[in-house]
Parts: sequence; C-alpha cells; structure tokens
Amino acid sequence: MKHFFNLFDFRQKVDYKTEVLSGLTVAMALVPEAIAFAMIAGLSPLTGLYAAFSMGLITSILGGRPGMISGATGAIAVVIVALAKSHGVEYIFATVILAGLIQMLFAVFRLGKFIRLVPHPVMFGFVNGLAIVIFLSQLDQFKVLGTGEWMSGTPLGIMLGLVGLTMLIIWGFPKLTKTVPASLVAILTIFGIVTAFGIDTTTVGDIASIKGSFPPFHIPDLPFTFETLKVIFPYALIVAGVGLIESLLTLNLIDEITETKGRGNKEAMAQGLANFITGFFSGMGGCAMIGQSLINISSGARARLSGIVASLMLLVFIMFGSSLIEKMPMAALTGLMIMVAIGTFEWISLRIINKVPKHDIFVGMLVAAITVLFHNLALAVLVGVVISALVFAWESAIRIRARKHIDENGVKHYEIYGPLFFGSSSVFAEKFDVQNDPDEVIIDFKESRISDMSAISAVNRITERYLKLGKKVHLRHLSKDCRQLLANADKVIDINIMEDPTYKVMV
Repeated sequence: MKHFFNLFDFRQKVDYKTEVLSGLTVAMALVPEAIAFAMIAGLSPLTGLYAAFSMGLITSILGGRPGMISGATGAIAVVIVALAKSHGVEYIFATVILAGLIQMLFAVFRLGKFIRLVPHPVMFGFVNGLAIVIFLSQLDQFKVLGTGEWMSGTPLGIMLGLVGLTMLIIWGFPKLTKTVPASLVAILTIFGIVTAFGIDTTTVGDIASIKGSFPPFHIPDLPFTFETLKVIFPYALIVAGVGLIESLLTLNLIDEITETKGRGNKEAMAQGLANFITGFFSGMGGCAMIGQSLINISSGARARLSGIVASLMLLVFIMFGSSLIEKMPMAALTGLMIMVAIGTFEWISLRIINKVPKHDIFVGMLVAAITVLFHNLALAVLVGVVISALVFAWESAIRIRARKHIDENGVKHYEIYGPLFFGSSSVFAEKFDVQNDPDEVIIDFKESRISDMSAISAVNRITERYLKLGKKVHLRHLSKDCRQLLANADKVIDINIMEDPTYKVMV
C-alpha cells in the first residue's frame, strides 16, 4: 500500500487547480503536434493522437519525472518514416513494441545513470538546437495550406496579429495574476476573438480531422518470422535509443528548472512499457516532449496529475470534442510554441561565450547545428559526447608531468603528476632519461594513477629499458586499484617491477 501511495504522489502537496488547468493547456497543444508528427512519418493523424494519449498516460502514472509530458515526437517520426514507406503501418506497430522491450531491458540493467556522461556544453547545444527546431517548425503555419507558398496581404496580417497577441498575453498575463495558466488564457482569448468576429484563419480542422474512437487493441498483422525481425530490429534499436536519450535529457532539463531530482531508470522503464502498450493500441510510439513538458512546467504543474489530465482530455477531444477542437485557430498554438522556443533557448550560453573554453563553445554549437540540420538528437548528443571525451583525453594527456631530482644516496626520483592512460602513455615515456640515469631509480605515483592497459604497457616498457641496462627500478605510492591492475595484467604482460623495500608493490 505504501508503494501504491508513492506511485501516485498522493503524499505530495498538489495544487489541483493548477494541475488540471495546465493539463488542459497541454492537451490542446498536443493535438497539432501529434497530427504533424504522424504526417511526417507518413501515417494517419490518429496514430499520432493515439500515441500521445497512451504514452502520456502511462509515463505520467509510472514515470520517474512528475510533470514531464510524453507523446508522439518528431525524433521518432524521422526514424520510422522510411520503414512506413517501405513496409507499411503494421511494421511500425511491431517496431514500437520491440523498441519498448529494448527500453525496458535498458531500465532492468540500470543504464540510465550513463546520462551523467553528457557534458554541460552538450546539454546547452541540445536545448538550443531544440529551441531552434521548435521555432522553425512554426514557420510552416505562415504558408498557404496545401500550396507551400508564403502568406501575403490580409491573411499574413491576420496571422501575425493573432500570433503576436498570443505571445503578448503569455508574456504579460502572469504579471497580473498566476491563478490561471497564461497559455490557456491566450488560447481561449484567440479562440473567442476568431469566433466572435468570424475571422478567416487556419484552424486545426484544416490540417486534419481528429475524430476517432478509443484506441483499438490490435496485434500487428505481419508474419512472425526471423526475416521480419531482421527488418524491424534496426529501426527498433534506433527508436529505443533516440527515445531514451531525448527522454533522459528532458528529465535532466526539468530537474534543473524545478530544482528537484527525477529517476532515470524508472523513467526508462515507463517509456518502454508505454511504447510496448502503444504498439498494441495503434500508436506510432514516442518519448518525452520537451516543448509540451516546458508548457506544463511553466504553467506551474509539478505533479503527475497534470500529465494524466492532459492525456485523458486528449482522449475526450478525440472521442467527443473533435468538432470543437478542430475550430481552434492554429495562430494561438503557433504563438504558444514560439514562446516555448524562446523560453527553451539557453540565453545564458550567449552571455558566457567569452568566459568558457573555446572547445566547449564549439561542442555546444556543433550539437545545436546537428539537431537543427538533421533533427537527430541521438546523433547530435553522441557526436557532442565523443568530441568532449576526446578533448578531455587530449587535455589530460598533456597535463602529465615528472618532477626529477637525485637524493643524497645518488638515487634518481621521478615524481609523476597527472593520470597515466592511453592518451598520456607516450608523453610519460618521454620523461625518462634511461641511458644517463643512475643505477637506481624511483618512480613515484603519489600524484598520479595507472588507469588502463596502455598505462600498464607504458610502465612495463620503461622498466624493461632500465633492466636491460642492469638498473634497478622501484615503483612507489601505487594506489590499491593500480596495484590490482598490475596484478591482473601480470598474466598478459611481463611486468618488470623491482620490489621496493619500503613500499611493497607485488609478490
């Protein structure tokens, strides 16, 4: 019973009015996004709406980050579009089910902790790239529907006016009161103005109909053979990876905004279960949605209730309120999403551009550029992490130093500073003057540590060079883990270590 209450956060202080109103706002914003992403993937709008409902409901109840919103996303749509065109929607459902299983395995092995390896510049690039993508995606609303040509004249003026008014309300209303989410007030105000004055502008219904029933249970209709698995597995693996990366990065972002701590592995399990179930209920799959999550958080929501309300209201819209929601002006939702983009962008990253290392700036800009150009968050984050790791390895490699002196007994000391690993092993070897050193040498690792096989090999080569000349080598101040590394490597490499009478290294 204790775990049941913890699951639904009943002991958490919840502002029910804020949660419900915020959930209603998010539900309205989910409609055009879900439709757009389904159409990007070449699927029926309802597959996106069904995914938004089931993904949002399951992750809101079971996820590791209260207040975060999940649903059909562009990142997933971009991955599955090729499969949808080549094999059809049934293969998409099977792919989503398999991706869910992979994500649950990820959670079982508790791999969510690896998100900590994402450096801050990569996070900045990820967030800024997403902000730009969100903004650019709204520009399509300024085109004449069905033609791809930019609006002009009166239609453009009406669109700009309504979008501008929406943004003004979202910006200014919180200065008057925060009792009602400004986003909801803006949407309802624009809806009222358009309806009252009969203004001719693009509505949700002009894009696609959202009328439907409860998501139907459906086992994917395809041959259950190894050949089918060969087709869907690569896509499922990418969907699982992209979904987890986007979800866990969004979780970290919400953590920073709310100054609370989410649970990565719990979120990964919820995302996997949600995708698994969504595949059986005619949905295209999905992951965390950063735009809707920020709408929810900026509206004051902090508990699971807002996400549950958003999902249930979306289902109500599909089943009973489609005729009303289809009359909603796209201008209101466009203005809302542009404000989300402005709020998402890390403006501090521009202010500190001359105060941080140049390689951090480069990594952040590169991640943002890949996100914008390819709409591939997994690739952007992977490239950013790899480059950051290479920069760190290079800087660590050039930091290794050796302080040298000869004591009163004629013994030469090499005091090593900095980590000894694959990147610094060659520089380490250059520190020693084997030919001219005295007959006894002490290599002191008090300010260093042996980190990997390359480091062990470097130590081995140095000791071999001294021993060939009949000189004695002592290794001092090796930490316990370094001694264990050397002991483990003894079966692979001939570690030539002279036993130190003061510091026993090996037997």
